[in-house]
Parts: sequence; structure tokens; C-alpha cells
Amino acid sequence: MAEQSIMAGKARELYKNLCETEWNATVTGLLIGFFSVLIMAWWRPWGIVGALRNWGDWCMYGLASLFHLESGVFEYYAEAPKSIFADSGSVIGLGFVLGAFISACLGKEFALRVPPYREMLKAVIAGILMGIGAALAGGCNIGGFYNAIGNLAANGFAMMLGLIFGVILGLKLLYLEMEHITWGDSGAKTITPPAACVPWIGLAALALLIVAAYAYTGSKDDHIASLCGVILIAAAIGYSMQRGRWCMMQSFREPHMTGDCTMAKSVILSICIVALGAAALKYQVPMRAEGAAVLDPSSYVRGTFGWGGVVGGFIFGLGGMFAGGCGSGTLWRVGEGQVKLMIVVPFFAITNSIFVNWFQDNDFEAHGVLGSKVYLPAIHFYGWTLGYGGALALIGLIMALWYVVVTWNEETNKLIVPM
Repeated sequence: MAEQSIMAGKARELYKNLCETEWNATVTGLLIGFFSVLIMAWWRPWGIVGALRNWGDWCMYGLASLFHLESGVFEYYAEAPKSIFADSGSVIGLGFVLGAFISACLGKEFALRVPPYREMLKAVIAGILMGIGAALAGGCNIGGFYNAIGNLAANGFAMMLGLIFGVILGLKLLYLEMEHITWGDSGAKTITPPAACVPWIGLAALALLIVAAYAYTGSKDDHIASLCGVILIAAAIGYSMQRGRWCMMQSFREPHMTGDCTMAKSVILSICIVALGAAALKYQVPMRAEGAAVLDPSSYVRGTFGWGGVVGGFIFGLGGMFAGGCGSGTLWRVGEGQVKLMIVVPFFAITNSIFVNWFQDNDFEAHGVLGSKVYLPAIHFYGWTLGYGGALALIGLIMALWYVVVTWNEETNKLIVPM
């Protein structure tokens, strides 16, 4: 009997550690880095804005079809977009939200949290800004920054620079709001399901995830069949982020707000892991089939290393401050029931859809309007090529510099934005 009691206690302890306790930021960063490399090895790097853009395309296509609109921006939506269940970006987004929802339910944290009226208005503004910023930078904080640097693309550093200044301005504006604006403070409420039911809802969602993965494996189309791994790994990333409260916006905000650099150090570590994994997957070695790289070297290398990346990052960072989360942070908070972020999503999606279609229709990126397309290993210096080793060294150097700055600031508070 005592042995059974000990066994039950250990099972409860395991459940608590996996499903209820907030995970350490460093551990979460390691896991997200690992899953990011895993999904690259499975098929492609993950991202958030691809899902939102697909959903935005469907919204615009629905409006165009319903009201027979064919002029203006609606001319981009004459044909139906790819199915949300067949588009790889959309499947990543669906899996990500489902993983975060499972985490929130199993941890008894899920509730519909309705924000005050002013926060709803800020959500609309935030979604529009984030949609425009992601279009200019070639991705949100994942595709334009995290996975861009991780995939050895210079445009990730351009967006990073813009993000820093966008977050600082956003922080200053939020301080001004706190000091001078009182309108719209009411209206907040929380709708909480019965506590005993929430974990069972999470288990039902987990069962749905498994069923969806098996449904993909049954397809005769290899492309569709491979989505089984995509949705599972994306769910693992969403679960990890929600469980660790992991948000890249926090890595830029907290050093300038409180001086805390915990999240920044976690993001730095995670990016280094992704860069090492991407280099291994992109580097061509004879053992691989037909001498081809497992991962396309051009993945997340965008022609936004220039004003597009910097300005896009600035606008996205400003919008993220109004939203209270980055692209990935927005979706995992949707999974735990944050209504404010649910409002952000459609405005982000539709705005990004319109601007990306406009950019593509005018070939802005192809013509170098937004900046240059720079793959770090291919950089040449007077006949000398940087190569994969040099690219990794450069990324490591810049990440080390970021680490030194934020840890120095944590002790000195020199970079904190005053209220």
C-alpha cells in the first residue's frame, strides 16, 4: 500500500512539473531551440506570420466572394487561397495554438480574459502595426528575427535593430498612457470554466491533436502526409512557450523596463542552438542524398537587410508593445484565452495579407526596394568567403555582445527607460 502511495505521489509530481509548474526560462529556450531544429530537419523552419497571412487571405477572399469585390486590394483575392489544413504555415499556426491551449488547460490556467475597453482599441492598432511591420521585415519576430538569424540570414540583424528602438518608443508611450489617459479602464472580466473540467478539456484537445496527426499520415499525397510531424512539433513549441511564459518581446522590453535580462539570455541561447542546427542541415556533405542539403540554404534569407528590416522591426516592436506580446507570444496567449490577443490576430492577419500581396505584385523585394538579400556564409571579402564557420562566429559574437550589454545593464540600470 505504501509503495502504491509513493508511486501515486511520483506521478502527481511528474504531472506538476510537466503541466502545472512554470518552466525555467533557460530550459524553455533550450527546448524551443531543439524543436526549432527538429522541425527544420523534418521539413521547414517554423514561423507565425505564414499562418496569419493564410488566415488573412481567407478572410479577404471571403469578403471578395461574398460582396463580389474585384477592384482595389480585392483583385489579389480572385482565387481561393490554399486550405488552412494543407498550407504548411497554417498547420504550424494551428498546431502552435493547440499546443498552447493544451498546456493552459492541463495547468488549469485557461480562462477567457476580457480586457478593458482601451486595451481592445490598442489591440486593433497593435494588429495593424504588427501586420505592416512583419510585411516590411519579411516576417514577425520568428521569421524576421529569431529564425532569420538562426538560418544565417543578415536580415535578422536588421529587424533586431528595429525591434530594440520600436520597443523603447512603445515603452515610453505606455508610460505616457499610464500617466495621462484614464478613459476605457472598465469592462474587464474573466470567464473561468469549472476548474475540474479544464484538464479534461486539455486531454480532449490532446486527443484531437493526435487524431489530426494520424489523419495526415493517411494521405496519399506525400506533402500532406508530412504535415503530421509539422503539426506535432509546432504543438510542442506552443506547449513549451506557454508553459515557460516565453515571449521574445519580453527579451527586448524587460532590460529597458526593469533591467531583468532573464528572457534575453534565454533567447540568445535559443538562437545559438538554432544557428548551429541550421548550419548542420544547410551544409552540403557527400553522405546526403545526391549531395543536396537537407535544408534549403535560402530558407528565411529575405531581401530585407536594409531599411525594410529596420523600419519593419521598429513598427513591429511598437505594435508588439501595444499588444503585450510578439507574434509567437500573441498566438500562445490566444491559446490560454486572452481575448485582447484574439482581437490582435485578425487585424494582424488581414493587414499583413494586404501588404504582402501588394509587395509581391510590385516585386519590391525582388527589385531590392526593401534591402538586400544576404546569406552570411556567402559573404565575400576580396576573394575570401565567410563560410559557415565564419557565419556562426559572427552570430556568436553579436549574441555575446547582446549578452554582455543586457547583463551589464541588469547591474547598472543604465539603459532603463525612466517613467
